[in-house]
Amino acid sequence: MQTTEPKTKETIMDVWKKRPLIISGPCSAETEEQVLQSAQQLVATGMVDMLRAGIWKPRTRPGMFEGIGTKGLPWLQRAKKETGLPVTVEVATAKQVENALHFEVDVLWIGARTTVNPFSVQEVADALKGADVPVLIKNPVNPDVELWMGAVERIAKAGIKLIGLIHRGFSTFGNTDFRNSPMWHLAIEMKLRNPDMMMICDPSHICGRRDTILEVAQQASDLHYDGLMIESHIDPDKAWSDAKQQITPSRLKEILGTIIWRREDASSEEFQAVLEKLRQQINHLDDELMKLLGQRMKVADLIGKYKKENNITILQTNRWNSIISNAFKKGEKLGLSKEFVTKYYDAVHMESINHQKKIMDE
Repeated sequence: MQTTEPKTKETIMDVWKKRPLIISGPCSAETEEQVLQSAQQLVATGMVDMLRAGIWKPRTRPGMFEGIGTKGLPWLQRAKKETGLPVTVEVATAKQVENALHFEVDVLWIGARTTVNPFSVQEVADALKGADVPVLIKNPVNPDVELWMGAVERIAKAGIKLIGLIHRGFSTFGNTDFRNSPMWHLAIEMKLRNPDMMMICDPSHICGRRDTILEVAQQASDLHYDGLMIESHIDPDKAWSDAKQQITPSRLKEILGTIIWRREDASSEEFQAVLEKLRQQINHLDDELMKLLGQRMKVADLIGKYKKENNITILQTNRWNSIISNAFKKGEKLGLSKEFVTKYYDAVHMESINHQKKIMDE
């Protein structure tokens, strides 16, 4: 096996502060040789900060490969010793936390199937009390920001100081281009609630296939994510789990070298001046939109009074269907997505209904 000089020894705090923080490694630890080769090839890229590998794998159906188990933890220990890469694994039970800490795993993460269950999160939190280890928390499987927040709060109450978020997409019904729909707005909402908390993206689980990983990773950079967790395997097509979404370390290097890493701000006075001018235009337009919406609701109030006087129902289905149909056509011409138009008109419609309902109840 080709060897690589270990990375210069860094504390986990040094690694945690890196931006972008890059975490990579196989979906599952399969053999000791596979883990060691993965670590060697990843550290050789010069672009990976932390090694990940699934030791325990919560699977959707029984009979699938559910991880090598605790015997894989010494393999990660050896990989860390030989390469200098800190290691991270997923934990879902108190016993898994105990075993991971015993084998000096540097960072733990809580998976999507655990985050969705407050009882499981609390079990992990109780096991973490008194531990000094960073914890990453993936979004829950279902699109629920409150569950995600609840997991953060439980881990924080256990005394964990370093907590980060992983956006890995959400399960949805029906066919989409993604294995797990990114629903970027939910991740953005979580980031707005926790502005100082690290947020990294997991394109592997969002995409479910390797050919779209770069596109999603770039979007994460555009949205100012703090890093990426990408699954990498020395022979992806022969991986024991999630083969379609894993890439080789060499392909990982190509992707990371292609991404344009965005900055949240720039120090140039010229840049700031131009940006401020454009933001002022946005502010004025927003003010005008608010005034127009206020005027619209006053008209809705008048309609509500007329309906009340004539015993007419608030909801007029045919009228609404006509409005939304015309809105789609106009929105397309103006460069507005159908999804946005739907959400906007639904919100305005509900506010109008609430105004009219208040008048009906007077």
